Amino acid sequence: MKNKLSLRILLFGLLFAILFAAPQTAKAGGGDGKEFSAKELIVSHIMDEYEWHIATTENSHITLPLPIIIWANGELDIFMSSEFHHAEANDGWVKRPTGEYKIAHGEQIADENLSTLEKFFGYKAISQAGLMERNGGGFIDFSFTKNVAFMAIGVVILMLIFLPVAASIKRNKGKAPKGLQNLVEPLFEFIRDDIVIPNVGEKHYKKYLPFIMSLFFFIWIVNLLGLVPTGANASGNIAFTFSLAFITLLVTVFSGNKDYWMHILWTPGVPLPLRIIMLPVELLGIFTKPFALMIRLFANITAGHIIILSLVSFIFLFKNMALGAAVGPVIIAMTFLELFVAALQAYVFALLAALFIGLAVAEHNHEEAH
Repeated sequence: MKNKLSLRILLFGLLFAILFAAPQTAKAGGGDGKEFSAKELIVSHIMDEYEWHIATTENSHITLPLPIIIWANGELDIFMSSEFHHAEANDGWVKRPTGEYKIAHGEQIADENLSTLEKFFGYKAISQAGLMERNGGGFIDFSFTKNVAFMAIGVVILMLIFLPVAASIKRNKGKAPKGLQNLVEPLFEFIRDDIVIPNVGEKHYKKYLPFIMSLFFFIWIVNLLGLVPTGANASGNIAFTFSLAFITLLVTVFSGNKDYWMHILWTPGVPLPLRIIMLPVELLGIFTKPFALMIRLFANITAGHIIILSLVSFIFLFKNMALGAAVGPVIIAMTFLELFVAALQAYVFALLAALFIGLAVAEHNHEEAH
């Protein structure tokens, strides 16, 4: 029985790894006669896109176009990304009322008006969905990209899970949980009793429990969606992790009490010269905490995806069955490890957010400390 179960798990993992890699390898030259490029495979998965690539057939790519939303010349311009596929006759340029647009996907653009940061990275750092150029000046890109689409899917999944659970809790108040509520309630209690209360404190935890609970489940669901075949690597997008870290920063700063700001601006119980030295260090610490949140989630999720796709690339680069048989179990193991990491990184983010908020709302007795 155990052998049959192990074999099923192995076959499921292998199928998952193949499905995960197949759409990406096709985009990287594995399905249209072009030479396979490991770099293109990895970059195409890590970066955001203006369309949702679903599969590749022998003669075409199956994609779902997404809305392009541009603000330029004081006007809002909305069109579908499929227009870029019909612009080959115009060298890829799409003519719109607000100007001409082109997606170059990694090509460098020589532009005297580039900022120092943009010159450092070698391209216009306007959108992570690739490189979009506009004739006639700058623009702001609000496009509904693949990452945004998967974040929206994550929100829908959370609503489909938790709205019925909330209704069930109200309906069965005082009764033993059952069904979906029986599955979700232990997770609620774990976050409340092991993350929020120990770090925020009994007095304030109810105020911040919904926020930290939302962080945990949203990050977890988005991490899992990034492992679904043709899924988007939203958690591996620095803009996504920056947004979550910035929201956590705002909650922490605006929750800070008198003791919190006193310890930052004028640390009690410390000699005056040391207080002056500590002031810039403490002020910098306000921003290094969310910065650590942002980088940790981004780096861990991105690294896992790169490792899996690098292992998959060995099979397509060397085209060797023996190598495929050897690398296959490693890919399966890494895939299951990523399932664990998806939950672990959500836990770490929620734990640190609770810790930072707890430091902001903690009350100190300076007379006893003295």
